[in-house]
Amino acid sequence: MASSTDYLSFIMDQLSDADVSSRAMMGEYIIYCKGKVIGGIYDDRFLVKPTETALAMMPDAPMQLPYEGAKPMILVDDVENRQFLRQLVEAISDELK
Repeated sequence: MASSTDYLSFIMDQLSDADVSSRAMMGEYIIYCKGKVIGGIYDDRFLVKPTETALAMMPDAPMQLPYEGAKPMILVDDVENRQFLRQLVEAISDELK
């Protein structure tokens, strides 16, 4: 199942205070923060890379596969909290090289 543009628009609106962009890729969307891939929208789920900071910020969040054969990523459940989302994506981006 491909992700909807409505869900992408919702997540991008929630992240509008951060330096984020998205790119369509095979029916899904890759999310960038400060030019770095931090996660994506897969089957209308916002998944992020399991960096040390992301795991610390969401210790109980489930790990899920974005697609078959991929590495597990963290499911972001608290997509209603704009401030948390901004802090999360910026922390992930800052941690990536």
